[in-house]
Amino acid sequence: MEHAPEKPVIILVRPQMGENIGGAARAMLNFGLTEMRLVDPRDGWPNPKAIAMASGAAGRVLDHARIFPTLAEAMTGIEFAFATTARGRDLSKPVYTPATAMEKARSQPGRVAIIFGPERAGLENDDVARANAIVTVPVNPDFPSLNLAQAVLLMGYEWGRDTLPPEPSPHLGRAAGEVMADRIEIEKLGDHYEERLDEAGFFFPEAKASSMKLNLRNMWSRLTLTQGDVRVLHGLLRQLTRK
Repeated sequence: MEHAPEKPVIILVRPQMGENIGGAARAMLNFGLTEMRLVDPRDGWPNPKAIAMASGAAGRVLDHARIFPTLAEAMTGIEFAFATTARGRDLSKPVYTPATAMEKARSQPGRVAIIFGPERAGLENDDVARANAIVTVPVNPDFPSLNLAQAVLLMGYEWGRDTLPPEPSPHLGRAAGEVMADRIEIEKLGDHYEERLDEAGFFFPEAKASSMKLNLRNMWSRLTLTQGDVRVLHGLLRQLTRK
């Protein structure tokens, strides 16, 4: 049985604002990432603004965050590291998008880290030099700056996308207890509309009536309706055609 890859470590280098550290913790937990390492946070640690921003469950990411004086020490146990940067570098390293970087991360046998720089200027060349590869987001070149928490969220999403459903559930917003209409109920709804539209002379000219009815039936079959939806549509038609 194939083992799941280890989750990446998130390393924030010289983060400046506690709110951004807390926001990064929330972004991490959104996609199941729990190990944060902080390098020389500007305002010290612990930071009450970070704790307030993490709000609730994400606070446990901060509770277990480890503090290091240098990036070199923060990379203890890391076998492959990605440095996130929007700026061009003179360093010769492979460059990935977030999607391709996390695809590579999933194939790595050891611990992987994703390194993020301080809010004002990002990672320095000395920081990037300690990484194996660079991750750059293909954003608007006229405004390439991402908020720290946004950048963490983006990488977390790309890491977790293999375990996420490919599409949102079509019934995600359905109220609790609602029951989907079955094919017979949809069929009867189609019959009801076809009868009333026929009486109203909708299917005209006669030569096109058959294809018009087929298209209408096909439309009903494409709709995702609850039993409540079907009752409303029956009632609406009855009211409109009431003499």
